[in-house]
Amino acid sequence: MLSDLIGNRRIKDVLTRLAASERLPHSLLFVGDQGIGKKLFALEMARTLVCRSAKEGHACGECASCKRADKFTFPKSEDKDEYKKVIYSEHPDIGMVLPSGRNVVVDAVRDLEREANFRPYEAKARIFIIDEADKMNDAASNALLKTLEEPAATTYIFLITSRPDSLLSTIRSRCQVLRFAPVETIEIESHLISKGKFETMDAALATRLSNGSVSRALSLDLKKFRAQREAMLGVVSSVLRDDDRTVMLRISERMNDAANKDAYEETLNILQIVIRDLWLVCIGDEEKVVNADILTELQEAAKNGRPDRLAGWERQIETMREGLAVNINRKIATDALFMQMAAG
Repeated sequence: MLSDLIGNRRIKDVLTRLAASERLPHSLLFVGDQGIGKKLFALEMARTLVCRSAKEGHACGECASCKRADKFTFPKSEDKDEYKKVIYSEHPDIGMVLPSGRNVVVDAVRDLEREANFRPYEAKARIFIIDEADKMNDAASNALLKTLEEPAATTYIFLITSRPDSLLSTIRSRCQVLRFAPVETIEIESHLISKGKFETMDAALATRLSNGSVSRALSLDLKKFRAQREAMLGVVSSVLRDDDRTVMLRISERMNDAANKDAYEETLNILQIVIRDLWLVCIGDEEKVVNADILTELQEAAKNGRPDRLAGWERQIETMREGLAVNINRKIATDALFMQMAAG
């Protein structure tokens, strides 16, 4: 049920009231950062709409329709043709459109357009979810517009996106927008402990690293994170203490070699978190430190740091990210970043 989902209580209340009064809009746009539960909310609303015993806007969770609602078998990434059509759950009235690589292909949206005109097979409604809707190109977007303009009385379309500005304004204007906030820290930490995935101390760290995303917290490999964090803190400490450019070039080489290239973004993120934590220690705002479990080590390293220098490093990382987005050479960019950091 919606009440079992983590966070965003206001949206739960809104959706529950709309479903209970049978006034749910036929087009909804779920907006918010990645991993904060938008798809779970969309699937739960789909479950509610097909439930045989829904009461007061909540699915029962026990009937055959509820149990089949979110059971999907998704195709492998190499099965490109499978992404050219709506992918159905075990319930024939709940379908999903997924991106293939970087795009939601127009064929899938046209399949949705066709299927949206059919009457439900079992339930009172048919529900179609478009995940990462911002990946629709112009052709796919225009195909969807036709369906949004004249939705069938028994059809509901839920769009999910973390980049609403990438959608056509005409699509946004035809949907009721639900804006999701990051999940509260205390809710995530309690959830992690209740699931038994983390001990209390690890749950606290995973929560601080999650940026309000339950799925991100659950997916963290803290053993791997701590090893990478130790390496990044060692590098930064060395530069703060000795301005050692050799250390920086070595870590750049390691980040860009074939064995570590897939972890490049993750390593860069960890470096940035360590730098931000050191800056927070320098300005005396230690309550906001993410890596609170190594506060003593951060305090020791920060003795050689200056807030303006650390803030400058973080700005340089953000500038490099902008360059990476337009496909500058990653190795050259990393070398240049680390040399700038060592220079001051």
